[in-house]
Amino acid sequence: MTTEDTHFTVGKTTFFQGENQTHPLFRIEAGIPCQHAREQASELMGYVRNMTITGVMDEKPELIWAAHYLSALAKALMDDAELGMRH
Repeated sequence: MTTEDTHFTVGKTTFFQGENQTHPLFRIEAGIPCQHAREQASELMGYVRNMTITGVMDEKPELIWAAHYLSALAKALMDDAELGMRH
């Protein structure tokens, strides 16, 4: 793949959490190669899976909540990479 073929994140996807969701907690940065962004999101989802299983098995709800937030961040990363692939 040449640099002309490389697609980049567009930096438009935000991650909202909290009451009223009026201000984004995070924004995906523009300019990340989409392939790298997708790989990172996949890695994050592996951590989400492990945290969820451990949280359930060890009765640690704080791990389940952390996994919830991390999965939302991974989704934002994937969504922004998808937008970049369309450009």
